[in-house]
Amino acid sequence: MSSTLFRTKNVEQSIQDTEEPEHALRKSLSALDLTVFGVGVIIGTGIFVLTGTAARNTAGPAVSLSFVVAGVVCALAALCYAEFASTVPVAGSAYTFSYASLGEFPAWIIGWDLVLELALGTAVVAVGWSGYIHSLLDNAGWHLPEYLSGRDTASGFGFDILAALLVLVITVILVLGMKLSARVTSVVVAIKVAVVLVVIIAGAFFIKSGNYHPFIPSPQPVPAGGNLKAPLIQLMFGWAPSNFGVMGIFTAASVVFFAFIGFDVVATAAEETRNPQRDVPRGILGSLIICTVLYVAVSIVVTGMQKYSALSIDAPLADAFKSTGHPWYSGLISFGAAIGLTTVCMILLLGQARVFFAMSRDGLLPRFFSHTHPRFRTPYRPTILLGVVIAVVAGFTSLSELAELVNIGTLFAFIVVAISVIILRSTRPDLPRAFRTPWVPVVPVLSVCACLWLMVNLPAETWLRFAIWMVVGFAVYFLYGRKHSRLAERQAQERRTAGGGTS
Repeated sequence: MSSTLFRTKNVEQSIQDTEEPEHALRKSLSALDLTVFGVGVIIGTGIFVLTGTAARNTAGPAVSLSFVVAGVVCALAALCYAEFASTVPVAGSAYTFSYASLGEFPAWIIGWDLVLELALGTAVVAVGWSGYIHSLLDNAGWHLPEYLSGRDTASGFGFDILAALLVLVITVILVLGMKLSARVTSVVVAIKVAVVLVVIIAGAFFIKSGNYHPFIPSPQPVPAGGNLKAPLIQLMFGWAPSNFGVMGIFTAASVVFFAFIGFDVVATAAEETRNPQRDVPRGILGSLIICTVLYVAVSIVVTGMQKYSALSIDAPLADAFKSTGHPWYSGLISFGAAIGLTTVCMILLLGQARVFFAMSRDGLLPRFFSHTHPRFRTPYRPTILLGVVIAVVAGFTSLSELAELVNIGTLFAFIVVAISVIILRSTRPDLPRAFRTPWVPVVPVLSVCACLWLMVNLPAETWLRFAIWMVVGFAVYFLYGRKHSRLAERQAQERRTAGGGTS
């Protein structure tokens, strides 16, 4: 049993599978395209929403340091992703990396985790986009029926039609081709970054130094609690992270971490990159650096414009400008957020479809989904399936709870990739590595520790939901994936060939 669960698929075989005509993806992306993808997916709900939540409830003006902490955690993981993506330029990201190092069952676990993470991430962002559109429509005097707005109604039924339509539209764009997706993303990212720069530059003129005092508010311990909404570390050890104070900065980092989710999606496009060994590491690290700088700058400006205790939870940037008597900027920010969130949804769905495609190509999911479109060379079958499912989920989703589930799934993926780097360095030191993670095993170990720290600060109920999803994944693997694995078929064929040769 253990030999089958931990059988590894060597890197050479993974790359060879990408060359099969019916499973081949078109290589059309450059380092610039990947960087744009990275910026497009990272800058989204986080920068427009989470700044106010973290500053007001947890870190105060020191929320800028929380973004730095979260950025460092992601940077440690990004260095590991960069090595793997340049060594194994195959669709699937952490799933493919772990298949080559940890084995089939761990690879299945991480692939199953990524499917959940990216699906819920797409749904959460689609609902956030819908909220901004609703706000713009309401300001213009146009009102959708309550039962189509996702809001509670007297009948108890509410479906967010705008969120569902967004997911369906980007599904069509992704089916039509990666290059088209890259062009659409480039235009939208340019608009989004321009809006962020306007916030930074214009907001700098309205900063009041008094709003920064105290920069790190006095600590306020979180009340003790024994329910599942309490952080896991509190239930395990009786210790709860504090709001504000120095520890509040780290607690806030686990909140704003959601703002950084997405740079790892760049690795899922490695197979569609013209020069993945060079361009994928540049895309991953470049997009992360750009977004960290923008996040820190925005958090400094917004907490300088308005006292942290008065910041809005739902729209802190827009409302901060309203507080200065400049509501025009509020409309611009809402427009930029609505436009920008479309690329976040697009790239998250793109990444999920590639992971699903890679798993089906390996036989762990039905191979029906492993065929590319004869004209567009895109994994159209999983893209359509997932797009329809996510559109339905987005119509009924609950934002806060699902966002936490996305966080834990991403952190788990980061841990697996960091461990995989150490293992593959030991088992395959001969592999050509265009990019090498520095200071191995120190950097991967630090990445694991940092991710674990953020994970134990998440609510226990998030861990419970994550565990349930994993149990379902175990059942799917043992009932289907293990029996239909292409790697198992190859190994059986090799044994039969060897047996026939000796006889």
